[in-house]
Amino acid sequence: MSHVGVPRGTVRKRRSLALLTAGVLTIPALAGCSSDSEETSRGVPQDIAPAARDRVADGSTVNWAVDAMPTTLNAFQADADSATTKITGALLPTLFPMDAAGQPKLNPDYLESAKIIEREPKQVVLYKLNQQAVWSDGREIGAPDFVAQWRALSGKDSAFWTARNAGYERIEKIERGADDLQVRVTFAKPYADWRSLFSPLYPKEITGSPDTFNDGARTALKNTAGPFQLKSVSKAKGTVTLVRSPRWWGEKAKLDSIVFRAVAPKDRTKALAEGTVHITDVDATTADRIALALRDGSNGQPLTHGPGADLTPAAALRSWALAHGSDEEQAEIAQVAREKNRKAVVAYGAEQKALRGYAVRKSLEPAYTQLALNGESGPLADDRVRRAVARALDRQELAETVLKPLGLPAKPLGSHLALAGQPGYKDGSGALGDQNTKEAQALLADAGWTQGGAAEKPKDTKAGSEAEKKDAEDKKKDADKEDKEGTESTESTEKTEADEKKTDKDEEQAEKKADKTDKDEEKADRAAVGADDSAASRAEGLYIVGQDNKPGAAPVQAPDASTATHVLAPSRAAAAQSLALLRQASAVSEDSTTAEAASKATIQDKATAQDKQPGGAAGAYAPLGTAAPAPASVKGPLGKDGKTLTLRFVLPSGPGSQSLRGVGDRIAAMLEKIGIGTEITKVPDESYFKDHIASGDYDLALYSWPATAYPATDGRPIYAKPEPATDGSLLVEQNYTRVGTDHIDQLFDQAVAELDEKAARELMKQADARIWAAAGSIPLFQRPQLVAVDKKLANVGAFGFAAPRYQDIGFTDRQAAGSPADRKK
Repeated sequence: MSHVGVPRGTVRKRRSLALLTAGVLTIPALAGCSSDSEETSRGVPQDIAPAARDRVADGSTVNWAVDAMPTTLNAFQADADSATTKITGALLPTLFPMDAAGQPKLNPDYLESAKIIEREPKQVVLYKLNQQAVWSDGREIGAPDFVAQWRALSGKDSAFWTARNAGYERIEKIERGADDLQVRVTFAKPYADWRSLFSPLYPKEITGSPDTFNDGARTALKNTAGPFQLKSVSKAKGTVTLVRSPRWWGEKAKLDSIVFRAVAPKDRTKALAEGTVHITDVDATTADRIALALRDGSNGQPLTHGPGADLTPAAALRSWALAHGSDEEQAEIAQVAREKNRKAVVAYGAEQKALRGYAVRKSLEPAYTQLALNGESGPLADDRVRRAVARALDRQELAETVLKPLGLPAKPLGSHLALAGQPGYKDGSGALGDQNTKEAQALLADAGWTQGGAAEKPKDTKAGSEAEKKDAEDKKKDADKEDKEGTESTESTEKTEADEKKTDKDEEQAEKKADKTDKDEEKADRAAVGADDSAASRAEGLYIVGQDNKPGAAPVQAPDASTATHVLAPSRAAAAQSLALLRQASAVSEDSTTAEAASKATIQDKATAQDKQPGGAAGAYAPLGTAAPAPASVKGPLGKDGKTLTLRFVLPSGPGSQSLRGVGDRIAAMLEKIGIGTEITKVPDESYFKDHIASGDYDLALYSWPATAYPATDGRPIYAKPEPATDGSLLVEQNYTRVGTDHIDQLFDQAVAELDEKAARELMKQADARIWAAAGSIPLFQRPQLVAVDKKLANVGAFGFAAPRYQDIGFTDRQAAGSPADRKK
């Protein structure tokens, strides 16, 4: 299952470190943050078996596996998926595809140039089109196509069912330039990510009316402008067939046709062995089988893996004896089992032989896996608990778990808004801090989660101003009562006070005795159990933690009431440290130039005002001198007000998600060490996002976000602060963690309107530091990209950031190019 395919929102407004030492809070300079220059980072190169076009033969057909048949060929609709992207990439204009470094690069097949020609009073972009660029019906690509797409995606006409409109709503007008090959776009508001617009570009026949936009482009594209054109869509066969376009003006496509074939991940090894696909994404298990096939093909030895490989000589002898014994019933059973095993061995051997014709090309996918922490309610609504979770994680270990066995660089990702190798990438994780068990335990202690807390009775108190108000009311009632009963004798009053003092003294002695008993029990437990983690203690008493009122939090509503996010108020010491920490985050990417310094001063002023608001802000740490509690594994999960600190960890259960579940198990073990229990729930892949992530039915979850060349546009809906709807629910867009701040939103808004690319990147670095500090999303690692490809195919495989050049894909072996593509026997 691909976890990149996160459901889009209905509208596409697309898409912080403390160190406690010797009782002193210090905030050291963050690694990589002291330099004014951009952090240098290298991405993993693509692996596509590159070959010059003159070495690639003309002709033949390639079968390319996709997860499922696309439900629509309209990339701007909510149900567009990765198959839609692959297919439209070969059929329609992409004006600025991403290159190998993850940057948008002008596509000369469609554009001669595109640039900002005016900045004041309004931004104006002038596109000069390639004079040969035409639609498959022969009509020139021009301003009418741009105008029709703008009107369809601007959001002003609700008759167009679109999931994406970011940037288009900023356009004021589009007009013809000096000639038909020029398109002049004027923006009502500045838009830094203007290169993201009009890709893919649909013909006006599709975008010109709601009917053709909503329904006409779902299963057919009669007018295209790419190296291939659409020939057929067969739901019965599960195929979409493209053929070489005779109207294509660029370099001629090497292949005659490409067939995108729906093949479930679990069936891909079989499809490769049968020759029904030439190109397919695979998981680590299939990649290992291909590697074994290549190894076995060269050594000529019998297979040491597969069915029956673990059968010992003694077991084989016993099986033979049973099959030839005097007990006819047992002999028949043994013979059936032996025949079944023999067929499985033969089939496996045949598959392995067929798999020798493939190579696994690998890189890092332009997407990253994160741990999402749902901050809407429950323990994770407290930012101290979220940061404790983050500080408990050994992200290096998690990256090595997934990437090292594949021979890929295993380095944790340091940014939410760029991947290693992209311009603007900078490791901002220092704004939160590295793995530190003691710090994590101190944060939990400050949040009230302690040893023995699960056995405490819930405190029937209200926090903050409500408690003060109640106290004031009680005092007023007492005063009224005293006035009313003013005739009572002084002796009676003195007697009552004496009784109260005696009662208080008795209670104090009882509490001291209880404390001593608890300490004695704790010592006994330590001696008996030791400091090692106990699997039994982790499994005991796990349940979904209910909602409980935190100090400073508004009362939690019943499930059928308002689900608006409640802001938590840290202690005074934590709030002060929060302010210092957020100032540190703001300074992460300060530039040395005077102009940019002035701009950042404005941002800093806004941040300071917000940081002083009640409840503090993300980034607060444990108060000065807070001692880390004893290792949680001694007594199992921590507790508070009679509740155990246990988080619901939701993971997909499909066969392609083994690696993700393995990461989840390791995370659960890391959290157990600081006293946080986890209840792992495995759910079907098809319901994972819809019924759990998007609906907020989880505490912890693992899923991925795709890379983007436009973080100011595509990142905002992912990290935007949720807003309450009229019915009391939260409007989260794509922020499924429900964690956000006004200041993060402001940084995105400033960046998307900043036409200076360097300044915009600095704003994004500051936003990333704030996102780290909020601890709603913890990037773990860039996803591996494993693609099984026929060894004779060139210019295709693990593309990394770059978009495929479909016209360059083909066979290097002329005999292969002339042979049938379907080698199924």
